[in-house]
Amino acid sequence: MEGSRIPRHVAVIMDGNGRWAKKRLLPRGAGHKAGMNRMIALSEHIFDRGVTFCTLYALSTENLSRPKEELDGLYALFREYFPRNTQTLKKKNITLKVIGDRALLPADVVRLICEGEALTAGGTRGTLLLAIGYGGRQDILSAVNAAVRQGREVGMEEFSAMLSTGDIPEPDLLIRTGGEVRLSNFLLWQSAYSELYFTDVLFPDFSDKELDRALEVYAGRERRFGKI
Repeated sequence: MEGSRIPRHVAVIMDGNGRWAKKRLLPRGAGHKAGMNRMIALSEHIFDRGVTFCTLYALSTENLSRPKEELDGLYALFREYFPRNTQTLKKKNITLKVIGDRALLPADVVRLICEGEALTAGGTRGTLLLAIGYGGRQDILSAVNAAVRQGREVGMEEFSAMLSTGDIPEPDLLIRTGGEVRLSNFLLWQSAYSELYFTDVLFPDFSDKELDRALEVYAGRERRFGKI
């Protein structure tokens, strides 16, 4: 694949952890742990392929309505994986950025997020964005309210800068695993002209080879952005 056809920004809706566990007669928590391990390995491969920005949908605002036991398990995974893997990101010169409503998360998880962002700040090889407690509609609404507070109209570029991804280019390629064919409140404004790639593969099974296949499909598409 020609380097010029590598997307600058890849976003991934990591879907199917629970179904992956169910197929194996395992508790849902086992699926989330498998998904976390896959997320870490996949992000490394994405940057190895030359992608500069990678956004991973780890926990949506809608996910926060799931049973307390499942959420507690997810937070436990964050507590386990964040300290070790932010150190790895630092060594690999990758900046970590977390988007989403931190007020919805446990205080100690927020602290780990802040520490990870501070530790990795200034990484020049790439930027890993984790969407945790994130919702696209909420992101847009927050930007609208910011514009209202300023008491003035804003253009599209200025509005884009008010979003939680304001300093990040819009996704070139948005991948969703798990067989569902929708955006599920993910990067709704930002993905207006993203190339979409849907696969039935459940996220823990979304291998490096599967990612390469998605990149190959992207490379074969013609992006016209509404032009001829």
